[in-house]
Amino acid sequence: MAKRAVYPGMFDPVHNGHVDVIQRSLRIFDELIVAVVANPAKEPLFSVDERLTMIDEATADLRNNFRIVAFDGLLIDLVARERADCIVRGIRAVSDFEYEFQMALMNRKLSSTVETVFLMPHEKYTYISSRLIKEVAGYGASVGSLVPAGVEKRLAEKFPPKSPA
Repeated sequence: MAKRAVYPGMFDPVHNGHVDVIQRSLRIFDELIVAVVANPAKEPLFSVDERLTMIDEATADLRNNFRIVAFDGLLIDLVARERADCIVRGIRAVSDFEYEFQMALMNRKLSSTVETVFLMPHEKYTYISSRLIKEVAGYGASVGSLVPAGVEKRLAEKFPPKSPA
């Protein structure tokens, strides 16, 4: 039986840890759907369309059995619509696990047939988060080694250089 997985997230912005989890997922599952959450309550820096474009550009060489979609509402509803078997979540540290474990149990309660798989990114990406990348970029520091090509430029457009006081 073919296994289809959904990897959900804000991806605000996508970074190399996300891309690493996507690559690892594609080695495990027959098909992967990267699902960009459209949650305006979280006040994302980038619009849904911008995030979809950044992921598309960052994964251009990974087009086999791979799609990118936007969604809002319950993840488990998207998983059902896409007829997926599994949810993929990236775990960087123990601090991520507590929240992700709680979400996995809720998703299991909502649909007992859907499994959650936790994947760790390569250790060189374990300290990276979108929040931290935005914070560092906001101060004008380079994040080019942490994000796919093109993302640093988009961040610079969102955080123009500050003029000296």
